[in-house]
Amino acid sequence: MKHLGRVIDLKVLSLVALMKRSRVLAVLMGGVFCVVVMSLYRMLELMQGVELQHQVAPPARQVDEDLSNLQRKIDSLERLLSDNNYLVAMLRDSLVRRKTAWETGVRGGTGGGANVSSESSHSQANLLPGCRMAEKIKDGVQLLDVYDLLAFDNLDGGAWKQGFDISYHGNEWDKQPLELFVVPHSHNDPGWLKTFDSYYQDQTKHILNNMLIKLSEDSRRKMIWAEVSYFSKWWDDIDEQKRQMVKRLVGAGQLELVTGGWVMADEANSHYFALLDQLMEGHQWLQRHLGVKPSSGWAIDPFGHSPSMAYLLKGAGLKNMVIQRVHYAVKKEFARQRTLEFLWRQSWDSSPHSDITCHMMPFYSYDVPHTCGPNPAVCCQFDFHRLPGGRVFCPWRVLPQPITEQNIQERALLLLDQYRQKSRLFRSSVLLVPLGDDFRFVESSEWDAQFSNYQKLFDYFNQHPELHVKARFGTLSDYFEALRGRMNANLPTLRGDFFTYADRDDHYWSGYFTSRPFYKRLDRTLEATLRATDILFSLTLAEMRRIHGDGRLVAGFPAREHFQRLTAGRRDLALFQHHDAVTGTARDPVVVDYGTRLFHSILNLRQVLQSAAHWLLLLDKSQYHHDQSKPFLQTDDVMVAQDALPQKMVLTLSDEPRSFIVFNPTEQLRTSVVSIVVDSPDARVVDAETSRPMAVQISAMWVEPSRASTEAFQLSFVAELPPLALVVYHVTKTIAGSAHRAQYTFLCGGELPSVHAEHFQVSRLQGAEADTPLSLGNKHVKIWSSAQTGLLQKLRLQSGPVRQLQVQFLWYGTRTGANQDRSGAYLFLPGEGGAQLYSPSEAPLIRVSRGPIFSDITSCYRHFTHTVRLFHLDGHAGRSLEISNMVDIRSEVNRELVMRLVSDVDNGNRFYTDLNSFQMQQRRTLAKLPLQANFYPMTSAAFLQDAMLRLSLLSAQSQAVAALRPGELEVVLDRRLQQDDNRGLGQGVTDNKLTASLYHLLLEDRRGVSQGVGGPSVEHLSLLAHLTSLSLCHPPITMVAPSDSQPTKLHPFQPLRSPLPCDVHLLNLRTLEDTQEAGSPSKEVALLLHRKGFDCHSAPEPPPPCAWSTHEEVHLDDLFAPLLLRSVRRSGLTLLRNNDEPESAQQQQPPHIAHLRPMEISAFRVELE
Repeated sequence: MKHLGRVIDLKVLSLVALMKRSRVLAVLMGGVFCVVVMSLYRMLELMQGVELQHQVAPPARQVDEDLSNLQRKIDSLERLLSDNNYLVAMLRDSLVRRKTAWETGVRGGTGGGANVSSESSHSQANLLPGCRMAEKIKDGVQLLDVYDLLAFDNLDGGAWKQGFDISYHGNEWDKQPLELFVVPHSHNDPGWLKTFDSYYQDQTKHILNNMLIKLSEDSRRKMIWAEVSYFSKWWDDIDEQKRQMVKRLVGAGQLELVTGGWVMADEANSHYFALLDQLMEGHQWLQRHLGVKPSSGWAIDPFGHSPSMAYLLKGAGLKNMVIQRVHYAVKKEFARQRTLEFLWRQSWDSSPHSDITCHMMPFYSYDVPHTCGPNPAVCCQFDFHRLPGGRVFCPWRVLPQPITEQNIQERALLLLDQYRQKSRLFRSSVLLVPLGDDFRFVESSEWDAQFSNYQKLFDYFNQHPELHVKARFGTLSDYFEALRGRMNANLPTLRGDFFTYADRDDHYWSGYFTSRPFYKRLDRTLEATLRATDILFSLTLAEMRRIHGDGRLVAGFPAREHFQRLTAGRRDLALFQHHDAVTGTARDPVVVDYGTRLFHSILNLRQVLQSAAHWLLLLDKSQYHHDQSKPFLQTDDVMVAQDALPQKMVLTLSDEPRSFIVFNPTEQLRTSVVSIVVDSPDARVVDAETSRPMAVQISAMWVEPSRASTEAFQLSFVAELPPLALVVYHVTKTIAGSAHRAQYTFLCGGELPSVHAEHFQVSRLQGAEADTPLSLGNKHVKIWSSAQTGLLQKLRLQSGPVRQLQVQFLWYGTRTGANQDRSGAYLFLPGEGGAQLYSPSEAPLIRVSRGPIFSDITSCYRHFTHTVRLFHLDGHAGRSLEISNMVDIRSEVNRELVMRLVSDVDNGNRFYTDLNSFQMQQRRTLAKLPLQANFYPMTSAAFLQDAMLRLSLLSAQSQAVAALRPGELEVVLDRRLQQDDNRGLGQGVTDNKLTASLYHLLLEDRRGVSQGVGGPSVEHLSLLAHLTSLSLCHPPITMVAPSDSQPTKLHPFQPLRSPLPCDVHLLNLRTLEDTQEAGSPSKEVALLLHRKGFDCHSAPEPPPPCAWSTHEEVHLDDLFAPLLLRSVRRSGLTLLRNNDEPESAQQQQPPHIAHLRPMEISAFRVELE
């Protein structure tokens, strides 16, 4: 009873304290409110004063001055009011956090166990202001629901094999005639069967040369063009007279640049940074050279479509888009419902803010036989490039005929029947009919054949009003403008994505999600290097201008040359986003060409990065000297070829300090384990500024699984890296035995080989001791691995229950039956038995490493080396497991290697994968679909969850992922396939390399979740997962000074006073090209910020050093202090000037206030100092 009384007394005191805190909150809020009211009152007083002045009829000049003064005062008051709003929000967020934390503490102090009350779980959500609650959005069409409804029965539809018979009465167009736009196009792949340069020389330049001549001959002729990479190369080759002709055609609306991207990008494997990069590179080129802004997207060949791309197009100012490669069953359903045109909305957006008008082409392909109507045998007769005597023919064996006076009526009516049938699949009487194919219109004769024959047909239609059809050549802008004029009702709204694509039967294009994984990884290396270099280059120029005070740059700094290297790097990354490049679906020589471009760009960007870091670090800037042949700094990992993994440089140590620099390319204060390779096991590292010694761990460099190098040693230490900072360290040789060395334990199910590691303590487990599970742990997590396989088996978070979490490896084969299609670069067609567990011919060698900074377990198999590592870090960086694989399947035939996680997460048939690292998309594993249909693209994240747990796999490279059974998640690591899969490539995938893959695995408790298994359709990564993924994708960059360089005083560079909010990602700080001097950097930079949406049910423990808030309005000056923003102007995502806010909205002076909505990317044109 006494104990109960004390508990009651404590609760009463707690209630009193809460009431006091509430009163303090009320007083503070009231005080701020008074300030706001007084400001408004003062503004009204000023306005009344102006009215009194007007009553005495002052002269006009006086009126102008008074109004001008009033305008300035109103502007000032608006800024004050905005500041007050910001202050109120910050106070509210801070007090709510404190109040909630206190309430949680009171409830938590009652000794409650695992059960969490609804009140407590509500408090848990409140601990995360600005988070995104999971929600089931009910308006519009959700593609997940469409998949649930479809039978996927693949019935024969007759002439339209994948569709159905289409009928019409003939009077449907009596009131509104059929308005027909035939849109000539030529799809030019920037690399596929030939390299980019070979295609250009053999075909593309002839297409564009003929385009100039043939469009100029007749103003009724039109054409669209998509790939700016080719267009810009051609532009460089033509003279000024031809350039003026191009501008006239564009101005007259005869030639339209569609999408405006550098390439027609893949939408499955590409990261949204790279998607935006290629879009920005194309749009900036078009603005500079043609002064045009694209309005419509054209994506007819990417193998599936992502809403992330739709978001970027809308953000870049486009209003419309066309897509083609969608699962044939989905097309059939959309055609039956007449919803092939829709407003594509982001799943996370409850408003129409992100909507873009989308047209889905209804038939099998974008070639002429599949675009005029449902019957390809008829449509092929109207591809006049296939006239008798040419190199191309119709597979349906009915050839086209030239249009003559004798046959025009029969030909016109036959074609009109196809147009009318196609029109019945849409809700308006406006019809889009593409006319083209891959690399069409190369020869002058094709231009003449297509344009002259179609013009005769159009003239016939237009001369016979009883047909109720109006036909002409057009562009996408022509079509969508007419569509908006004819639509009688709103278009339906659709949410979701169009993966995984199937073009026929059970041929699902899920193989390319993994094909050529070596280059998918290299792509992300270039992406991270480009972003880091962009940011550091922009900061360097800003610092130079600040020091000079007159806007000039340092004379000896090669800013123009470096900017041109940046531009080349942007364009090489952009080129690789092409839908036959990052996908891994090009021929071997083309892959080598892509790889060489990526490799050279990484090397060139490193030159810029090293040069910028050199100048920023020098205490005495006059000592800066640029020598490209002998740079002052070099990155410590060396790349020797486009098809080889980077190797760490071995640093030679002595008693004299050797400087090395660590650059943190992220906007967050991060605790990172930094590793360098040195020539001695006895080394010491100190912070150069404070002389503080760093705790180090010396680990072996294993040249073979059981033989350590005697000449190279890995030195690791924990670095606290401020955001965007360059930190200087010194490494020296020290007395023997003073550095902490890792200890190793070896075991093997077979005969244990001899171990050579003379500088390290080594033990061997044998007999009964070797059967005990291996375990590692840190302050946050403990893991157990099998002593037989070395692979993970169980995991426990802190003092929570032990959870099943197994790692397995498996093989997929391909089909073996006669006349069966097999897996290739595009398709995944596994054998009937499904995956087979990896069974090694001999037991693996298992190596356990234990040290003060990290510990790991490495399992050495014939086809892969697998390592799981724990970092002994206090902060949130120690919460995840690092998993790395080194894969080599070059000895195999028709096999695909898979890593599978098996857990006790009860997720049912639902899981989540990211789309382009921009958003998460729910997936449902459906038994009615074949195994290969249930694989999806993963750019950087996937997770399983139930009401209590979430298991997230965060990836440094894109690949295929599936969750075929509850609790399981598997990723395809590499594929080696001997045959073509009949999609035009003409070869298998046999150019495999030794390939690295890297992940972080994160298990998190969830609280306050009320929904059933699988959850709603819209979910987000946790805040901890976002921060972990950021560190994984943008690791610290280490640079070293040469050992023979003269000692130079280096000073660390720290541009930001504090980290950005946890949920605000600095996507880029990209220097723009000077508008007056081509190829030179301007004073303007593109500031791109992405405010991430994050989950409410997983609070990061321990809390990260960054803050977050519910407030959408932020002060950019505070965010980037002490950097000075001289002017800030919001723009579109590709920084086109005609997407800028009006000049009246430009913020010249602080405070520079921006609205950052969760999930949204915001772009600003900024002058930085």
